Amino acid sequence: MEQKHLQHLYLRAGFGIGYNKLQELQSKSKTTIVSKLFLDAEKYEELQLDLSEFKELLQPKKLMKLKMMDGEFRALNKKSRQKVKELNYAWIDRMVNSSSILNEKMTLFWANVFVCRDNTIWHIQRYNNTLRTNALGNFKDFVKAIAKEPSMSKYLNNRQNVKQSPNENFARELMELFTLGVGHYTEQDIKESARAFTGWSFKRNGDFFLRAKKHDYGEKTFLGKTGNFNGDDIIDIILEQKQCAKFICGKIYRYFVNPKINDAHVEELTQLFYKDYNIKKLMHHIFSSDWFYDDENIGVKIKSPIELLVSIQNIVPVQFKKKKQLLYLQKMMGQVLLNPPNVSGWKGDKSWIDSNTLMFRMKLPSILLNDAVINLDEKGTFEASFEAYYSKEKNKRRFLKVTKSWDVFNNEYGSLSAETLKKILIVGNIDKDTEALLNNLKIENNKDFCVQIMSIPEYQLC
Repeated sequence: MEQKHLQHLYLRAGFGIGYNKLQELQSKSKTTIVSKLFLDAEKYEELQLDLSEFKELLQPKKLMKLKMMDGEFRALNKKSRQKVKELNYAWIDRMVNSSSILNEKMTLFWANVFVCRDNTIWHIQRYNNTLRTNALGNFKDFVKAIAKEPSMSKYLNNRQNVKQSPNENFARELMELFTLGVGHYTEQDIKESARAFTGWSFKRNGDFFLRAKKHDYGEKTFLGKTGNFNGDDIIDIILEQKQCAKFICGKIYRYFVNPKINDAHVEELTQLFYKDYNIKKLMHHIFSSDWFYDDENIGVKIKSPIELLVSIQNIVPVQFKKKKQLLYLQKMMGQVLLNPPNVSGWKGDKSWIDSNTLMFRMKLPSILLNDAVINLDEKGTFEASFEAYYSKEKNKRRFLKVTKSWDVFNNEYGSLSAETLKKILIVGNIDKDTEALLNNLKIENNKDFCVQIMSIPEYQLC
């Protein structure tokens, strides 16, 4: 494969590719390289924090109340919220260090399709792993698993959905945001499908169960079909609509190929996906297609804040001494993992960039790797504790507390020519003025040149 095609593949199927890996793969065929990506993806592991301290909270409700005082309960809830932040850090670390990069990239993608937020750590960790487990599986099984997750049930009020008073939140978002898109169902379809999900609930440990007395067993008419449907039946009927395959293929195309839709390519993908809703087969087709490697699709996608953070750390490994600062960087750039802005998730593409975020993003390599000062007032604080954390010495120069592994960088990139390093870090075309700026730099070493390249606008693209 050509170098730029390899870089393009690994930026979209993962978070970039290093020089040594490029050298290893360049002589291999596209078929071999793509197949290896999927083979490695099968070796993923679930992301598990140590949650043993929450053992009391996972007991049956009555027993838990007998054993715990209110103060203990509140303290554990506070610890749960802290653990959610630790899951955030662990997830980013997984994306930086995983050998199953395609599975992790797919997990990140699905997190912005099946959008959810929850401060109960044992539920949101389970949810995150449900994304990971189903990321390249069968889409029908995936939707059914998501519908039964406690975090989703809480987020969209499906636990309050009972036959005496149906709550329509989950049923509405299932169609509008997760499977069909606006305009492909009626308000009556929402009401009828909400009835089918009544009584769906979960145990404290997250296991699904049906509260039979709260479920509506009556006849429902949904998308032209009539029967005593339950929630699984509703999902089956939704996936019978070709619009579902088209809707998901559109999301996948915009994320993995090009923010601008090519109708012919999306139709090609829709025809394939609709046959059996096999996500792995769909993604393999995309990465194997000649049109995926067309110049019009290379270097045209704006990296999300998480993609930017991970791509930098793939070149120069970084360890945060104060993990809160990693959370702060996400907030400054507008994407905090596990904390989406709303059920629609992050809009992506050009919405990542405004006058504040662009300047901060371009300064990020210097902040991470060159001890650049952070302007902490560029955006609002994440939460009260963050405000306290950064307000003690407002007039003092502030830096990130990080350890940079420049030895790792130098072993792989230290002896490369400046031109080679530039071509590894930038996949798309470089503006002529930016090119002139780089050519006029006094380059003393590749370490400094790396920071310079990562600070140009073109590094924001993948």
